[in-house]
Amino acid sequence: MAYRSVLLKLSGEALAEGGRGLSATAIDVICRQIKAVVDEGVRLAIVVGGGNILRGRDVTETVRTRATADQMGMLATMVNGLAVLDGLERNGVEARLMSAVHAPAICEPYIQRRAQRHQEKGRVVILSGGTGNPFFTTDTTAALRASELGCDVVLKATRVDGVYDSDPEENADAVRFDRLSYRDVLARDLKVMDLTAITMCMDNHLPIAVFDVFCDGNLGRVVNGEAIGTLVSADG
Repeated sequence: MAYRSVLLKLSGEALAEGGRGLSATAIDVICRQIKAVVDEGVRLAIVVGGGNILRGRDVTETVRTRATADQMGMLATMVNGLAVLDGLERNGVEARLMSAVHAPAICEPYIQRRAQRHQEKGRVVILSGGTGNPFFTTDTTAALRASELGCDVVLKATRVDGVYDSDPEENADAVRFDRLSYRDVLARDLKVMDLTAITMCMDNHLPIAVFDVFCDGNLGRVVNGEAIGTLVSADG
């Protein structure tokens, strides 16, 4: 394996059907691939988004206070975390759901050393609740948790096969990049992750691999170091 410890970032949309709700098929495709890499001895943590249910920025016209809207989004990530936990357990993967927002009846509080202890026992750790703070995205959460847990790489699972110079769903001539540097991403304003997340990965020398998780087996290929999707690193 090219990477022995990975942080998998799952957007809410990756778990959904048409961008909203939850799809049993999508969750099963992802969880089967997770089982395959865990069975190879890879240490895995997952950060889940909540955009399929609610994004804080989507309700700013309804909810006047931005911090409150973001807290609603954090709760949405906990719903998705439970769905991923159930999917993993159905596929025979031992996992634990942790959250930066305390909800002891549902999940464990996120504590770095406790998360690492779960990983030492071979468990997948699902991280919900964002950073626990408003104004921070789950992209930033992924970069932060990967740095805290000593991961080798951030894997951003998407429905497209990498990073393009424009939206490939709207522009048939969009060009996909095989490799990019962090500074390329910042200079071109490419929507790989938000600026805080990219900067944190750059400061902590964490590569980012963006790939299509719905091509079966792609997660294992990326972990093995195959040239799948787009790799963002220091030298590009």
